[in-house]
Amino acid sequence: MKPRVVLVHGWDGNPYDSWKPWLKNELERRSIQWIAPQFSGGESPELSKWIRTIKKEINEVNSKTYFIGHSLGCIAILRYLEQLPKNKKVGGCVFVAGFCSNLEPELDNFTSPFINIPNILKHTSRFVVIGSHDDDAVPFSKILELQKTFNARLVIDEGKGHFSEGDGIKELPSVLHALLEIIGEKNGT
Repeated sequence: MKPRVVLVHGWDGNPYDSWKPWLKNELERRSIQWIAPQFSGGESPELSKWIRTIKKEINEVNSKTYFIGHSLGCIAILRYLEQLPKNKKVGGCVFVAGFCSNLEPELDNFTSPFINIPNILKHTSRFVVIGSHDDDAVPFSKILELQKTFNARLVIDEGKGHFSEGDGIKELPSVLHALLEIIGEKNGT
């Protein structure tokens, strides 16, 4: 069975902005399936709609299912994992500019109540968190909190801001390398 990657973009993002098309091409070149649904945005995104979209798009998960989240997409992935039946395992997660606790009042339905860490860790213990000190949307302290909460490997990719279209990020090798490391490939190039 081939690996498949599920991308969950951030608030008011889409699967075609910034570094995501580049990553899609890199993964497809390696025969890794890419699933990247569009999530509803607006001023008040709703977690329940995002979870329904994830469930609809990927149907079943297994140890060859990997997640990449950007910003709000990271906590959406955590909430999805939190709800999985305890016997379901996934391969791991790469979180870019992510957070796991309150950030903005409009996002309280994603962050409150606090996530059930033990439930999530039943499904995977393989996490990589990528952040930049110059992120103007998610404070670096929130990125560190996410990293510490899940005992994730931390990758600091400086000068990338929030890793978004507005920051001019068209390629993001740190995500590719982190994902390939989790999948088990030795050469991330």
